[in-house]
Amino acid sequence: MSSGAEVIELSSDEDEEPVPSTTALARRAPSSPPDVKPRLLAEADVKPLLLHPPGYGALVPVKTEEPVPVPVATASPPPRALPPPRVCRQFWKSGDYVVARRNPDADAPGGRNRLRINPKFLHSNATSHKWAFGAIAELLDNAIDEVNNGATFVRVNEYTNPHDGNPSLLIQDDGGGMDPEALRRCMSFGFSDKQSDAFIGQYGNGFKTSTMRLGADVIVFTQNQNNGVPTRSIGLLSYTFLMETGCDDVLVPTVDYQYDLTTASYIQMLRHDQKLFSSNLRILLKWSPFASEAELLKQFDDMGEHGTKIIVFNLWFNDDGNMELDFNSNEKDILITGAHKKVKTNKLEKIATQNYISTGLRYSLRAYASILYLHVPDNFRIVLRGCDVEPHNIVNDLMYRECVLYKPQIAGLTEPSVITTIGFVKGAPDIDVQGFNVYHKNRLISPFWKVANNSYGKGRGVVGILEANFIKPTHDKQDFEKSILYQRLEIRLKEMTYEYWGLHCHRVGYDNKSLSKATRALHRANHMNAGSSQISAPPRLLAANIPTSSSGIPRLSASAAREKINSLGSHSNSKTGLKRKFDSCAMTDNADQDGQNHTDGVDVSQRKRFSEYKTLTLENDKLRNECLQYEESEKQLVVKEQKLQSEIAEAKKKYQELLK
Repeated sequence: MSSGAEVIELSSDEDEEPVPSTTALARRAPSSPPDVKPRLLAEADVKPLLLHPPGYGALVPVKTEEPVPVPVATASPPPRALPPPRVCRQFWKSGDYVVARRNPDADAPGGRNRLRINPKFLHSNATSHKWAFGAIAELLDNAIDEVNNGATFVRVNEYTNPHDGNPSLLIQDDGGGMDPEALRRCMSFGFSDKQSDAFIGQYGNGFKTSTMRLGADVIVFTQNQNNGVPTRSIGLLSYTFLMETGCDDVLVPTVDYQYDLTTASYIQMLRHDQKLFSSNLRILLKWSPFASEAELLKQFDDMGEHGTKIIVFNLWFNDDGNMELDFNSNEKDILITGAHKKVKTNKLEKIATQNYISTGLRYSLRAYASILYLHVPDNFRIVLRGCDVEPHNIVNDLMYRECVLYKPQIAGLTEPSVITTIGFVKGAPDIDVQGFNVYHKNRLISPFWKVANNSYGKGRGVVGILEANFIKPTHDKQDFEKSILYQRLEIRLKEMTYEYWGLHCHRVGYDNKSLSKATRALHRANHMNAGSSQISAPPRLLAANIPTSSSGIPRLSASAAREKINSLGSHSNSKTGLKRKFDSCAMTDNADQDGQNHTDGVDVSQRKRFSEYKTLTLENDKLRNECLQYEESEKQLVVKEQKLQSEIAEAKKKYQELLK
């Protein structure tokens, strides 16, 4: 197999494109050995392929003439001493970009005005990700979306760069893969085939922002069988290459291979000619971790018949000069360097908070991935460093759970109802955690969103979970657009927190002043009998004289408390007096064993029956909606089956013709 390759053009532009200067191409990569002779323009013969913004081809008519060959440089002065590498390894400082030479043909008479993308845009576009794990989540989303094409796993692991021995990041799935055209759209900006609500991705920008946020360079291997002929494609998006050569436009070298039935092997797939294929392959081998075409193709050995493998190398450093991703501290996890140092303390409250997942997800990829999806698809695995990630359902962490029905409205229209599950986290009030985990299309957007902010701790320990598909996430999927619906949701969640707190705070040791004195005294006695420590509540909250808050609790024995209750018999029939605003179902996990008098017991029993009725109604509606979704999925699968059977029949027919 010859060592040729083709440089792909990701737009429909067939004009002669700008060429990096001869001196720029003579520069070597930072890791090139000193005895390597720099290739001049005549040797590289690069016809750059450009990333254009979406809609570019529709703005200007397309010429139909053949590509004009790039003139070969005849002579060149000997290269000067190489300057130090210009790529800063710290992400937030790597945006400085200097163009070696502006392409003189860009404004040539008779040329077309077109939108251009400076390579610096790769960096500025990636700054939308403030957090490295948010960038990794984008790549996991792409793998989850491939479940529709048969994906059963996504693998995240460390990959040792064979060129320099440095750690790189590998993400691999066994989905449908991409054909040559799909890979080019993936490498371009704003192109997305994910139009259905079944997909998480929608903007066509996640791959570029996420990979460039994690490292300076990324190489993609993808294998596909959609069109009847198996294909393999390799593409390189390299910020290092663009900076070191001083390009004034984004160039993406890509090569393709197709399966040949006669030789039962993959052969080069020429989109233009052998010359362009060879030039692309030379760029790939020089700027990727792989030194030969055989090493490139060897990456497909563990990919099966279809799938995609992404290797992000030259990973970014933090401000301290250390690699941002830590592969060494935990052999079964990937951590954020420097973010997982626990504070040494003897306070049980701080220890419990540090060990809870709300803290761990900030520095542990395993913890973050465990709650990243509300429901992981059946038969799909997230494999992190060789071990499966076990899904963590935060609902199972809650005590005294309730379901709250919320119906968002805007412009007089009612959006689909949303069921919010809310409760006290187990260990409250020792665990200083609160907030709502808000998902969008099954994907976690805002973990532990703290909507109740106050100085006296009201709402401490209250956690909720909901899926808000009626508001749109930002492009980095780490927050929501601040729309009117978002603002209304924030207000409603705050109300839910305070309402729930007012009804149940006494169950975890706080003094609920909305209850009768007899009931409050009985709660105190029950908590003391259960061995609960009253000092676990925050001192400011204990001293705050507010409704539904806790105040100083006298330490009474159980018998003294019961004598106090008897002396308050005149108040034994009083109600809680707290008006409940929930249009919800009360779904308490534990029976209320507070020993209230007979009248209160009857009232509680009636409310419980009504709550059970509401719960069953909501669950019935939820199951009906799931049933409708399954029916729709069944229809789609039937159509897909028919399509596949048709393709199989055509393939058999073609096979018979080839045999003849």
